[in-house]
Amino acid sequence: MTGGWLSFAIGLGKPLLRFVCMMTFGLFMATLIESIRWTRHIAKIASPLARAAHLRPVSAASFAIAFFSTMTANSLLADSFHRGELTRRELVFANLFNSFPAYFLHLPTIFFMTVSALGAPAVAYVGLVFGAALLRTGLTVVAGRCFLAAPVEDGPVDSEQPRTGREFWVGALQKGLSRFLKRLPKFLFFTIPIYILMALAIKTGWFTSLETWLATHADGLPFLRPEAVSIVMLHVAAEFGAALSAAGSILDGGVLGGRDVVLALLAGNVLSSPIRAFRHQFPSYAGYYRPGTALYLIFVSQCVRAVSIVLVGAIFYCVTL
Repeated sequence: MTGGWLSFAIGLGKPLLRFVCMMTFGLFMATLIESIRWTRHIAKIASPLARAAHLRPVSAASFAIAFFSTMTANSLLADSFHRGELTRRELVFANLFNSFPAYFLHLPTIFFMTVSALGAPAVAYVGLVFGAALLRTGLTVVAGRCFLAAPVEDGPVDSEQPRTGREFWVGALQKGLSRFLKRLPKFLFFTIPIYILMALAIKTGWFTSLETWLATHADGLPFLRPEAVSIVMLHVAAEFGAALSAAGSILDGGVLGGRDVVLALLAGNVLSSPIRAFRHQFPSYAGYYRPGTALYLIFVSQCVRAVSIVLVGAIFYCVTL
């Protein structure tokens, strides 16, 4: 093994361990929440929306938890799916339903990064992407009402009432730990190899080549001025921060106005998201679900995400003509 690959193998250990620990914690918290039967109480926060979408209470609970931890929210859905409480179609809708809280979780970071680079146009960009996230959840509610059967109500609360005594907590912890340990081997079996494969793909330049190919074909966007293509290319070929730096420099130089920069960032967002979603989400999704189901969820969510951003971008383009 060459020095470069040895350094790669050594350097992989720490981020892999951190990733596995975070996901394992999310999995444990989800099983614990289920075991102590808090899902019913958490679900009350989003239950009106979930009922409107014909989604089950666990989807409402996942929606509420996603404001704080997307890993725990996904694990909660996966646990119900594996127990047969959610169908594959319900799982897809529940995953889409979480679009808004998943984006809201990162909103402060995105907003302050964008404002520091762009100033006033940042409000338009973040507002449009925020609106797209709201639109995805709203469309999910409408589509769920059309394509999902209303779930059968649980009826009156069963005889096994939640308790707060020591016996209840010990029993809940034992049940949660048992379910957690049962799922952990399969979870690690898929998560660790896929994480390593993604790291190898990054190391060998596979993602870079794909992103470069996309960037070289980004000049066929008729709604963008030629000067804005560099922002799109950096968004695709590098990271969001690089695109923001370029956009800020172009704005300060007076080459482009705020409208053109916002459109370029939206285009870069649409083009770059599928690759980054696969690179970052697939290892965790494959740990919670089977790889085929994980790919399907990512594919559907990215398609809906692209459509929502294109829609809000088209409205912005027309309104600002």
